[in-house]
Amino acid sequence: MIRRKEVIRPMKAIRIFRRNVANAFKSIFRNFSLSIASIICTTITLVIVSIAMIVSVNVNSFTKDLASTLTILVYVDKNATEDDINSIKSKLLEIKNIKSDELLYKDKETLKEETMQKTDKNSSLYSIMKTWTKETNPLESEFIISVKSIEELEETATTIEKIDKISNVQYSESVVKKMIPVFDIVKKVTIAIIIGLIVVTIFLICNTIKLTIFARKNEIEIMRLVGTSNFVIKLPFVIEGLFLGIIGSIIPIIATIWGYIISYDKLEGYFFTNFIKMVNPMPTMIYISLALLLIGSLVGMLGSYTTVRKYLKIWWREV
Repeated sequence: MIRRKEVIRPMKAIRIFRRNVANAFKSIFRNFSLSIASIICTTITLVIVSIAMIVSVNVNSFTKDLASTLTILVYVDKNATEDDINSIKSKLLEIKNIKSDELLYKDKETLKEETMQKTDKNSSLYSIMKTWTKETNPLESEFIISVKSIEELEETATTIEKIDKISNVQYSESVVKKMIPVFDIVKKVTIAIIIGLIVVTIFLICNTIKLTIFARKNEIEIMRLVGTSNFVIKLPFVIEGLFLGIIGSIIPIIATIWGYIISYDKLEGYFFTNFIKMVNPMPTMIYISLALLLIGSLVGMLGSYTTVRKYLKIWWREV
């Protein structure tokens, strides 16, 4: 069979689009129960996606804050010379996980002065420290190191320990070992739940579109026989899926914005403890809401497009 190519002019394209939008709305109400099921499933999926995004954003923010506060203290051997210290600094700067612009060195005299400033002048400790000379000062010079990734903190500390003239390396190992596995579990669980629900949502939308296709089977066959392009045939179904996705994203978007703002105000910007600070609602919630709208739309269109493409191929072979 020779198919005639159809040239769609601008005005005709607008009329076709309007008609398809109207048909999409009619189809949603025609298969109301299945449409509602698709919308509800999309809503539930996007609510959980929203929660996962909020958790992820706050976990990433907390991780960055933790990385900025967690430092490695590197103590230099008392017998280290100036050349040794310069050599140590050069080797530290070669380690990729170390923030080179935040690498700080304090000699023992600087540490002595800082400690004396924080110590009560009437205390015995202050009197003792005052008697220390450069030779008798028992303190060790130190490097204060900030890292780029706390996941690599332990590995970085181990690398530093191997550098010559390093007497000791200290960092909050217990905090890191407890926090990192928790973050990994949270991320993996949320991703698994999101993928599972998105698959279920696409399945329901596919079934909704499938009923619409069967209801309009004769009309579609006639359109194929007269040479109507695949694009024109598919468009109303894709628009229907788009609307299902958009409608399903409305409640999650409202719940995301207002729910997070209320929670932020009630918790005064912290997750149950002053240790974990929440991300400011704006503009983060706007970005998450736009992401939910995009995900809902794409899931709806993908489910519709996949279904109509599959069934058009089957019917065309039959014809």
